[in-house]
Amino acid sequence: MKKYAFWILSIIGGCAIFSSTLSKNPVLPLFAASLGALEQYIGIISAASTVPGILISLPAGSLSDLYGRKRMLQIALFIFASAPFLYLLVTELWQLALIRFYHGFATAIFGPVALAAVADQYIIDRGARLGLYSSATMIGRMLAPAVGGFLLTVGSFSSVYIACAVGGVIAFSLSFTIEGRPETTKHHTRQNIRTIVRNRQIMATNFVEACQYFAFGGFETFLPLYARSAGIETAQIGIIFSLQLVATVITKPTMGKLSDTRGRKPVILLGLALGVISLLIIPFSANFLLVACAAACFGLGLASVTASTSALVSDLSGGSYGSALGVLSMIMDVGHTLGPIVTGVAVAFLGYRAAFSLVAILLIAAGALFCVSTSHERKR
Repeated sequence: MKKYAFWILSIIGGCAIFSSTLSKNPVLPLFAASLGALEQYIGIISAASTVPGILISLPAGSLSDLYGRKRMLQIALFIFASAPFLYLLVTELWQLALIRFYHGFATAIFGPVALAAVADQYIIDRGARLGLYSSATMIGRMLAPAVGGFLLTVGSFSSVYIACAVGGVIAFSLSFTIEGRPETTKHHTRQNIRTIVRNRQIMATNFVEACQYFAFGGFETFLPLYARSAGIETAQIGIIFSLQLVATVITKPTMGKLSDTRGRKPVILLGLALGVISLLIIPFSANFLLVACAAACFGLGLASVTASTSALVSDLSGGSYGSALGVLSMIMDVGHTLGPIVTGVAVAFLGYRAAFSLVAILLIAAGALFCVSTSHERKR
């Protein structure tokens, strides 16, 4: 990367993620509910955007190894720019689900390819750089819920999606400044994919990522509905999400650097533990400040896990970062897809307390399995 290329990519990511997050938090469950969706169907609609990640994250990462990062990034950014305009036409639930599915292709492609573009250039401080890039993009994620909550308070659903379109168009426009990457051979890429899926430590790390995003999928979808049922105002719901993301933005570079110097495994386990604590606190409180603090704790846990998992997978990938991070993203999206669906069913039949507690138990199980599967990992 040239001198400013890293920061240009970070700005592009920030605008794209702002657009994507604004289309979802906190507007999506509220928009779906206004169209008559029940809780279990809200989970399905939310999960529709994660299905493309299961289908194409690996092919997208591998294609970026073959043909360069820029081409794949521009495809993703075109979707970021075009999808928000389609929400303005929605009058039925099936239309909303279909648009969410289309919108999901943007993050499915952009996520692993952008991370691979960073991993290409950094080795010794890879965790710190990946964390810094993620924090830069999460500025957009941090601003989106507060902006969305404000726009819903003073405006309408349409005003939120117009703001989404602005972020997407800016990101797509900046994509023409991205530099290309040298291509690799098809044989080399196929060989590395086989090596990646047979690596026990990589797949164990992928499983942790999937469980973390399972929890995050349920958290981001049903926290707004829980908060509203507890009497928390719409604008405050947006602030709760922003506080969670502030914690992630501030701590992710530090957690990435910590994983560079102290090892990936302990930082991942710390993040899982923080996620468990927050999930056990939130559904037992109706107090805005306590829920906000627990959400910030969840954000710190999310930062700890995700800053370390992508770096660990890159470390173990043998150089095919696009393919390795594509596998990570694909498996992560399985968890992210199932999270809102399973949590929605649990909320509908068991209530918020039981549903959030079951997700916490899943994170505990993921941590135990990760410890066993990576027991022979060398400290970085």
